[in-house]
Amino acid sequence: MKHTQVAALLLMQSMITLAVTKAPTEGSLHIDTTLPYVTQPSKVSGNLHTSSKLFTNVSGSVDDEGTCQCSVYLPDTTFPVQKAEQLEIIAATLTKKFEIELSQVREYSKKIELYQQQILNLTIKVQHMEKSSISYTELDFQLLKVEINDLERLVTQLKFSLVGSNVVVEQIYLEITNLTILVNELESLDKNNILAIRRQIVDLQKRLKECEEGTNKTTVPPYFPPGSCIHRGLLNVSQPYIAKLNWRGFSYKYGSWGRDYSPSDPENEVYWVAPLNTDGRYLEYYRIYSSFDDLLLFKPMYERRITYGEGSGAALYNNYLYYHAYNSRYIVKHDIRKNTMVLKKELLNAVYGNRFSYAGVSWQDIDFAVDESGLWVIYSTENNMGNIVISKLNDTTLDVLNTWQTRQYKPSVSNAFMLCGILYATRPVNTRKEEIFYMYDTSNGQEGSISVIMDKKLDTIQSIDYNPTDQKLYVYNDGYLLRYDVTFQP
Repeated sequence: MKHTQVAALLLMQSMITLAVTKAPTEGSLHIDTTLPYVTQPSKVSGNLHTSSKLFTNVSGSVDDEGTCQCSVYLPDTTFPVQKAEQLEIIAATLTKKFEIELSQVREYSKKIELYQQQILNLTIKVQHMEKSSISYTELDFQLLKVEINDLERLVTQLKFSLVGSNVVVEQIYLEITNLTILVNELESLDKNNILAIRRQIVDLQKRLKECEEGTNKTTVPPYFPPGSCIHRGLLNVSQPYIAKLNWRGFSYKYGSWGRDYSPSDPENEVYWVAPLNTDGRYLEYYRIYSSFDDLLLFKPMYERRITYGEGSGAALYNNYLYYHAYNSRYIVKHDIRKNTMVLKKELLNAVYGNRFSYAGVSWQDIDFAVDESGLWVIYSTENNMGNIVISKLNDTTLDVLNTWQTRQYKPSVSNAFMLCGILYATRPVNTRKEEIFYMYDTSNGQEGSISVIMDKKLDTIQSIDYNPTDQKLYVYNDGYLLRYDVTFQP
């Protein structure tokens, strides 16, 4: 609009000049010319301002030659085009820079939100470490330090990128500094635990090395001739060797088995297997095998029936089967070759009727055992308040030669056996381990504790029989026939 007004003024000025030039020269002529006057000087300040009058009268005169002359005061009509273009370029440049700065601010705002979240997560971790009683390792602190250092580096870069002060960035930087101090304090408080753990690790590594060195050395256990007792008692037992399931099947969980010990012919191989009936009480059938291979191949030398034994305490000694007569305190000597009862005799004061049987094994009130010195019987009496009583028997007459009363309660042990005149009793540790924990030496009447772990395949051990010839334990374990090698103390 302003450009249009200026152009109109210039056009009017040109027309007036043309009219004055072509005016008649005759006589003196006074002309009142009306011109647009957009701006005029202010009488007060001298500054230009917009006049309320669009036109004004201008006085003129005619010179000697008849030319009309007049003076007209017009404003500066030159438009600053170059300045306007330069201003437009500057405005575009500033707009572009502003947009760049605005995008950076938006990006920094996103980064700040991310850093705030990371700091919140780190703060939660540190608070958890303060409240928890767990001893953290050095690695935990190093990981925290790495995360905090990364945040500190990024926020430092952000501070230098922003011109001027930024309250949010300064607050984040302060929080990171506080986190660093707190983690260092926590680490210094935890150094004692870390050092203790390191000491334990070093000790364990040393023990492991010693164990490996000991394993690499092949240790041959000392040899003791079969039937001799020149050692100092039981030291350890091997892993179980599973011979097989008993010949009557899995349902026959109670019973006994082992190898015959004949002092006159110790190398003679005779094995017996005597599963009880499924009620876990009646001893009715047994089998005799002439070798271990025949036992594995189910090739018995003969199968016999008796009427009736009770419990899993039978034992084979010098070709005679010894067992507890059903529902009585009588003990029986049975000839396996003729399948006839040779002798039956009362065991005085012995308790029967499942009164003091082993823990977890019913009807084993009277338990026979064999060792290097001969035949033994393990039982309880009311006079001894259910504690184990050991009697040495004459295998020919079944007379009691000597008796020892222990202070070990019989129903608290799972089973027992004799080895070189020493009674060893077991107890369950769990469903797969048994512990030989108690011993009673009949040679001096001393009893004591021992700890030898026996692995087992099923929950309950029904009987344990020791054989002096091959120095093995024969175990009836829920219907399975197991045997163990025995190691003695030199």
